[in-house]
Amino acid sequence: MNRRDFLATISASALLAALPAHAFDGAELYPGEKALYDAALQEGLIVSFDTGPTWANWAGQFKAFKERYPGVEMVYNDLGSAATVVALDKSRNRPQADTAYYFAGSALDAVNVDVVEGYKPVNFDRLPEALRETDGKWFAIHQLNVAFLVNTKLVQNVPHSWADLMKSEYRNAIVYQDPRSTGQGQVVVFAAAFGNGGDMDNVQPGIEYLGGLTQAGNVLRTVGTTPYAQFVKGEIPIWIGYENDGLKAEHLDGMGDDIAVVTPAEASAAAPYAISLVKGGPNPNAGKLWLNFVMSDFGQQIFAQGFVRPSVPGIELPAEVADKMPLAPQVTAVDIALATAKKPEIDAGWAKAVLGQ
Repeated sequence: MNRRDFLATISASALLAALPAHAFDGAELYPGEKALYDAALQEGLIVSFDTGPTWANWAGQFKAFKERYPGVEMVYNDLGSAATVVALDKSRNRPQADTAYYFAGSALDAVNVDVVEGYKPVNFDRLPEALRETDGKWFAIHQLNVAFLVNTKLVQNVPHSWADLMKSEYRNAIVYQDPRSTGQGQVVVFAAAFGNGGDMDNVQPGIEYLGGLTQAGNVLRTVGTTPYAQFVKGEIPIWIGYENDGLKAEHLDGMGDDIAVVTPAEASAAAPYAISLVKGGPNPNAGKLWLNFVMSDFGQQIFAQGFVRPSVPGIELPAEVADKMPLAPQVTAVDIALATAKKPEIDAGWAKAVLGQ
């Protein structure tokens, strides 16, 4: 394991100290856990789509899961939310994945193309109705806030607003994810819209803003997967990304005072991320074991240890984590259904404004 992965999982190690060294030497995390583990052992594998280890403390989840459930191996990829739904649709006759994780708007797409099935894990009923599909075809596992992640070794003056990012001093400095293929990219469009006079019904201000940022020459590039590793290496001056990645880089991955994590002053967006059981997946019991684990109080705390805001209400955050994730009143949660309805407009509008297509 390299240093980055070690640091990404160190918080999970602290939580694991409270658990038995081998599965089920102690109490179950929820009723029926041992029986489900026994069934999952017969399958021996989970294929988890779009859970890249540098994203949302999935590395911490993987480490904790493997410690708790010896004999159940984990395979994962990092496709991006929209691309995950496309991959599930293409393999519907012979599903390759057991679970799929994505921006919650893409979860609605997965339901519409009928590639996921209902399953209600532990804590499902504790979720607000807006964060779960009635039959459990998707449910939110955490939320992420859009922020500016600024490498202060590369950027002399830290931007504090969307207006600041338009300044000429940030030429060729900004990176963000492509909204056509990634959930984060979609949420960045909404955040830019909120910060420039738009709302869920009117995303055009966000599209126009990002187009203007490109025309000003301030965008270094847009990317199709998370650029976290490149950011930590010092290759990106400003990343319009998620708060948790900035806090992780600052406190776990060694950037320290070389990073500023800024919630834009005008407004920003919070995005729910969801997970589903894939319809006809090859390892259904192992998939259910995985879903229960990340939705348990213990699994939700692992997200929090990576500075990711849990979706299950009432999860107690350690003081050292809570102090680093203050509430930001200018952040507005994205409406999942409206976000899904707006995706075609965002895809086409962004391609025209930014790429001239």
